Amino acid sequence: MDSRSTGFVHSFNRTGGYGFVVPVGSDEQVYFSAADIEGEERSLSEGQQVSFVLVLGEGRFEARELRV
Repeated sequence: MDSRSTGFVHSFNRTGGYGFVVPVGSDEQVYFSAADIEGEERSLSEGQQVSFVLVLGEGRFEARELRV
């Protein structure tokens, strides 16, 4: 099942290649890796709206397949 969620980028560390997104209706930050950003430019800006697939990673939820 490919159930997509919507949220906003809370922060993105370009140097480290990771960031956090906050799903709509939640206060919890969810980790994502730059490698999971779809498209040619693997960079996002704070406050940018994205859609993603929420998966259980290594002991925490992670956002994958991020799309603008």
